[in-house]
Amino acid sequence: MSILEVNHVSIRYMTGDFKDIGLKEYVVRKLKGNYHVNEFWADRDITFSLDKGEMMGIIGTNGAGKSTLLKAVSGIMEPTEGCIRRNGEVAALLELASGFDGELTVRENAYLRGAMLGYSRKFMDETYDSIIEFAELKSFEDRPFKQLSSGMKSRLAFSIASLVQPDILILDEVLSVGDGAFRKKSEAKMREIIHGGAATILVSHSLSQVREMCSKVLWLHRGRQIDFGDTAPICDRYQAYLVTDSYQRSKNNSLSILAFSYNSICNRVQIQVKNIAEVLSTEITGIDMNLADVYLDRNCLRVNFAEIPFPNRIWKLIFKCKTIKDIR
Repeated sequence: MSILEVNHVSIRYMTGDFKDIGLKEYVVRKLKGNYHVNEFWADRDITFSLDKGEMMGIIGTNGAGKSTLLKAVSGIMEPTEGCIRRNGEVAALLELASGFDGELTVRENAYLRGAMLGYSRKFMDETYDSIIEFAELKSFEDRPFKQLSSGMKSRLAFSIASLVQPDILILDEVLSVGDGAFRKKSEAKMREIIHGGAATILVSHSLSQVREMCSKVLWLHRGRQIDFGDTAPICDRYQAYLVTDSYQRSKNNSLSILAFSYNSICNRVQIQVKNIAEVLSTEITGIDMNLADVYLDRNCLRVNFAEIPFPNRIWKLIFKCKTIKDIR
């Protein structure tokens, strides 16, 4: 039996109903025949399941409905349609830096945050030193919290939250806190929790992190479920989508993509297009431009990578061009 089952879940937000405008305004609009309610479906017909010890990554661009889905899974909100079955204790590490008081010291905030997460005073007394050591804030524990950098605040929040030993663990962009060294340490801590048998959901914009840590992937786009299954093939499709999406958002909407292909042997991407006469400028975000050669060959835009294999990085190709129509 799965430890987490999400069956045909849909989540709707409503704006303009009487809870927003008040009872008096609701009655007035009703009498005038001017009462309208706007519906927005943040998630629509989402279905997946997780077994004990599995880790699932949720990928998708901003506004895909990832955070809303996590709130429903963690029990913060109820789905409008469908059902969620949780067979165990749920712990959610969502907005890490929320719930702190800037006027209190780091020490006082550690106890405050622990109390908010349900830890007893005795438990916090026993674990406080390890929390501060893990967060690397030993020399800052008596300073006002507001004097810490955003990275330090997130490190403290992660250190406190990662004390949990749940059956279902939900992580929303929490493995990207701190610098590179602390990020590795936080990933190691999460692996320790996962190896303890927890089913884990990770939301991350780092596709390489999802590939490395997750056994399953759920791809959402504008509230819809695009795919759910094994990590590698879905990440490859999502990677290709990111490239073509940059294409489609080009200022010149007369361009269209005919084909997209990637050759893993020679690290070459080929995008077949129409209407391009000349590429004026190119930019690749996410990798060093010196590692790639971009050029136009007939109706193909070719990208040859010197070192970095394509599936392990998120990158976007952006270019400005003249079309055949421009030069006629």
